[in-house]
Amino acid sequence: MDATSRPLSMPPQMGLYAEKHRLYQLMQGILEGLLIHKPDQPLDFLIKQLTLDNEDVPRILILGPPASGKTTIAMWLCKQLVTPRISQETLLATEWSSVAVEAQEYQDRQQKIPDVLLAELIDERLKVKDCLHNGWVMEGIPETREFAWTLQGMGIIPRHVVVLYAPDTVLIERNLGKRVDVVTGEVYHTTFDWPSNTTVQKNLVAPKDISEKETARRLLEYHQNYPGILQSFRKPMKLVNADQPCADVFMQVLTHVQFPPRTPAPFSPRILLCGPPGSGKSLQAALLAQKYGIINVCCGQLLKEAVAGGTKLGELIKPYFDSGWPAADNIVVKLLSERLNCLDCHLRGWVLHGFPRDEDQAKMMKQVEINPNRVFFLTLTTETILERLACRMVDPVTGERYHKLYKPAATRETHDRLLIHPRDIEESVKLKADTYFRISGTLETFFEDAIFINADQDPQTVFEYIESYVVNPLPNKH
Repeated sequence: MDATSRPLSMPPQMGLYAEKHRLYQLMQGILEGLLIHKPDQPLDFLIKQLTLDNEDVPRILILGPPASGKTTIAMWLCKQLVTPRISQETLLATEWSSVAVEAQEYQDRQQKIPDVLLAELIDERLKVKDCLHNGWVMEGIPETREFAWTLQGMGIIPRHVVVLYAPDTVLIERNLGKRVDVVTGEVYHTTFDWPSNTTVQKNLVAPKDISEKETARRLLEYHQNYPGILQSFRKPMKLVNADQPCADVFMQVLTHVQFPPRTPAPFSPRILLCGPPGSGKSLQAALLAQKYGIINVCCGQLLKEAVAGGTKLGELIKPYFDSGWPAADNIVVKLLSERLNCLDCHLRGWVLHGFPRDEDQAKMMKQVEINPNRVFFLTLTTETILERLACRMVDPVTGERYHKLYKPAATRETHDRLLIHPRDIEESVKLKADTYFRISGTLETFFEDAIFINADQDPQTVFEYIESYVVNPLPNKH
């Protein structure tokens, strides 16, 4: 910070650094830990938290009524994310701690394990190395609001909560056919998911307490406790309909947990729109700028303004304009760097379109620290491009634009005087489209995290797709 001037101002680079290294999220996690645990030695606690480096590991709760598929989804998630599964069964599977032994004694006496003891057991398990470094998927816990509060008070706070649901009649029918592999613990069903392997079939047994009467009792208990659980995990909760094929349920759950939860950390969008001519980049940039107040940076317009303003870079660009050749890449990148490093772009964010057009230009942008945090490719076929651009006409008298298909002239007189701009002649449009498709492949590869959106649909629909990726965090790559 500049301590010599008032008011104190933060250099724009500090915000970019903080965003890149996720300093806001890191500070939020540290403060939460301090307030929850209240350690006697805060500095030692902070050092330990920083050395863990586990802010992004999965911390997932899978909840739902009996027979909703919690175990299956939790197992599949653990295989996909390479994380340990935490459930009452896995906690009591071995005598791995004195607390587990004490809890098992309650289980042997067919008594309910006290919440305090179970919470202590969970806390001890989550402090084991595999959970600290790989995260965890907790299945069927907590079952009551009071137990949820107990876990939260101990600092056990999930990043994602998934609640499965289905009609009670479906759950009762599903539960009657449930079978468990005594060797692997995998769950199967006599109707919906019967294994083809005869060895696995021999290992299947019916679990205890799956009668219709017992299932109905457990469902009633679940419905009584569900409202309290809903209040405990309102923000990170995702409801998923379990009355569909298990693979579909799993994909919905996986998609949800791969997206980090939204954070109150400051965020300045730096959006890059790429796509062939006629894909609607200018329109989408204008919509984003209008709704969110970010700076609309059109590369072509920026070049024209530099020439019209008589700037030093404008004087270098003017000969290219006069000759009809595109401006040199190094000059364009320098002009873009100056504009995107202005204070308004750092504070409000920006949306850039019209550059880069190939991988070499993208590499030059990276060299001068122009790093977009959202990259969109608006995809369109050559036929649609020709339909959009080669049918455009303009009225030389009024300056109004028309289109042969979407906006024809209202009168014969107007139609007869319409002209086609040379750049909209079919041969010219096809040449530009072919050029784009020839060089866009390497550009798409360069931006590994790019998002592809079909631009051959209503512009508002395209905008909503872009908007959803701008306002929400990008998915984690597990």
